[in-house]
Amino acid sequence: MYVLTVESVFSAAHAILIRGEREAVHGHDWHVRVTIEGERLDQDGLLCDFHHVERALREITGRFHNRNLNEAPPFDEINPTAELVARHIADALVAAVALPRGVRVAGVRVTEAVGCAAEWRP
Repeated sequence: MYVLTVESVFSAAHAILIRGEREAVHGHDWHVRVTIEGERLDQDGLLCDFHHVERALREITGRFHNRNLNEAPPFDEINPTAELVARHIADALVAAVALPRGVRVAGVRVTEAVGCAAEWRP
């Protein structure tokens, strides 16, 4: 199995609901790590083009940079937890990048603060 990772960072604030109570708005530098995997390489010896994944990830996270996630779709309608941020990025990446056959997004890890990360895997 071949595995690639692409990483990105964006800064954004959020205030999540916990047991019905909204916490105070606070900011993070959100570190995002996308993992792509597959069993075969193409004729050039690549699993996929890093540049396509990097570009798509930059566009996806760029919509949130220097914003309050609670005001940015889709988090204006759903709780902007790290878990849901990871899932949203994964879903948006799958929609944005035409990965070669047999290659998939294996997971997205979002770190809000040192030691505090959430990961979504299909």
